Amino acid sequence: MRVQQGKVSRRLVAVVVTRNRLQSLQKTLGVLLAAPVGELAGVVVVNNASDDGTRAWLDGVQDARLDVLHLAQNTGGAGGFAAGMARALVAHAPDWLVLMDDDAWPEAGALAAFHAQAEEAADAIAAAVYYPDGAICSMNRPARNPFRSLPAFVRFLRAKPGAAQLADAEFAAPASVDWATFVGLFLRAETVRAHGLPDARLFLYADDVLYTLGLTRSGKSLQFRPDIRFIHDCTSLVDGTPNRLHPLWKTYFYHRNQLILYRALAGWAFWPLAPLFIAKWALRARYHRDVRGRFWRLFGLGVWDGLRGCLTRDPLAIIARDEAENGGRNGV
Repeated sequence: MRVQQGKVSRRLVAVVVTRNRLQSLQKTLGVLLAAPVGELAGVVVVNNASDDGTRAWLDGVQDARLDVLHLAQNTGGAGGFAAGMARALVAHAPDWLVLMDDDAWPEAGALAAFHAQAEEAADAIAAAVYYPDGAICSMNRPARNPFRSLPAFVRFLRAKPGAAQLADAEFAAPASVDWATFVGLFLRAETVRAHGLPDARLFLYADDVLYTLGLTRSGKSLQFRPDIRFIHDCTSLVDGTPNRLHPLWKTYFYHRNQLILYRALAGWAFWPLAPLFIAKWALRARYHRDVRGRFWRLFGLGVWDGLRGCLTRDPLAIIARDEAENGGRNGV
């Protein structure tokens, strides 16, 4: 931190992870680099082995604040954020980091709102994230542990909205939460140095939830701040249904990591509850009639590894096999 004219100035560095979404990245990076230097001191972009022209485009961007890290292979969101956060800490001497996907960006005034927060406010701050149309982004709602009370747990089992995540009405005021996502997440650099980096082995899904849950369980404070607003222009589902992931290989990582997350949340109660979760997820097979064999293989393997807490399987091998079964196409 620096003091300028009696005012505390935080050195904020952004970390953005990208993979084959050049158009989205161009939008996000344009917004970030348009921010005043006093609000954003640097931007670390992790290029997760993109093959769509991202590398060449990034190498052509001229801005002293931009630091590009080209990875030789795709390490997923978890590996990308771990690499980017490490780079930011070593190369940019930040006071705070702010994390986001390549299809997310701060609204006008969001970074200024962050800097207006009291320095002692929290160890981490979660922004309010919205879709471009102004609706609250469902995947980026901060949350509280659904195992904190019996009523919360019952709502969670029934899959009612707001069972774990903050409800719409709770977006009106600041709140303490147990976890948040890596979209619009501000982290004290000293907190990251003390706690460590996200677990890169998770590859995709729940890495952010497990990381922030680890922070709060270790006694660190995570505050939701609705006055800090981000936009997330995200699409990862097929035909608008929450029951089918695209590409299909995401099925493995989603279910494996959900089980690992639920075990972290539930403790001893995980084992009697796990069959309920698995049975509920298995019902999604009816949305995969055209790819039933691939779905069951990915689902079964994900459940098996999730129950064992196994993170040693090569994620690129999972992807390559599914793409081979799909005729070499990285799609449905």
